Amino acid sequence: MRSRQSCKKHLVLLRDGRTLIGYLRSIDQFANLVLHQTVERIHVGKKYGDIPRGIFVVRGENVVLLGEIDLEKEMCAPLQQVSIEEILEEQRVEQQTKQEAEKVKIQALKERGLSIPRADTLDEY
Repeated sequence: MRSRQSCKKHLVLLRDGRTLIGYLRSIDQFANLVLHQTVERIHVGKKYGDIPRGIFVVRGENVVLLGEIDLEKEMCAPLQQVSIEEILEEQRVEQQTKQEAEKVKIQALKERGLSIPRADTLDEY
């Protein structure tokens, strides 16, 4: 018989912004994780979609947040589950809108003689 602890789902927020949900099978002193029956959850507004990922190994340096999920409360969440195709399309549109807004902001700063260093040129450490 399985212990109650092993039947709880865990949510992992990664440094790149992805959200993983699965059963925690292993963790070590460096926060390296092994998740089983993992899904990648994508949120856009009040909608979400889950992409099945299977077994997922995460290096500890990429873990931002790890926590248990209360399955009963998850079912009562005010979010609407949609198909993978629909959520990916909505995510693409949202990212495109953010990029266009960022371009307008950068252009406005350039017109005023200011500049912002690009994120890919900054050191992460």
